[in-house]
Amino acid sequence: MHTIDDILALPEGERAELIDGEMFMMATPTRRHQKTVGWLYAMIFHHIMRKGGKCEVDVSPFAVFLKNDRWNYVEPDVIVTCNRDKLDDQGCHGAPDWVMEVLSPSSVVMDCRRKLEAYRSAGVRAYWIVDHRKETVTIYDFEGEDKEPKVYGFTDVIRSGIVEDLELDFAQLQEYLR
Repeated sequence: MHTIDDILALPEGERAELIDGEMFMMATPTRRHQKTVGWLYAMIFHHIMRKGGKCEVDVSPFAVFLKNDRWNYVEPDVIVTCNRDKLDDQGCHGAPDWVMEVLSPSSVVMDCRRKLEAYRSAGVRAYWIVDHRKETVTIYDFEGEDKEPKVYGFTDVIRSGIVEDLELDFAQLQEYLR
């Protein structure tokens, strides 16, 4: 069983995540992946700054000590944390409120199964999975009554349930990626 000490001991430039003590190495993301992550971060950041919101948005690589234990460590693509007491220079200690992952071919099983369950059990309030191949955004609202995810297309405007008055227009993302 691995611990966060094993993550911290990785050679410079190597990245991995831990879920319940099992280590998973991370592949280098593509340019399209990074542009999507950057767009998401920018839209959320600028909205929070304009509105004076209490939440903070962070972008990978950013350490999330998911269950605030030695066996769970992830680096989600984008996170929003509304309880700033969880944040310090090392990262986020405990579950963020909102996690967004952009799928890569190598991350489908990790993001859609392992992380889905890890985020749900850790207390993440909302989990969005952005899939370029299918041009969808799958949203899990772990606080809501409806246990089934909602799936939106890249032509939809999607309202955040975490950041007040935030709507993300995924048609703008499509235009940005062209």
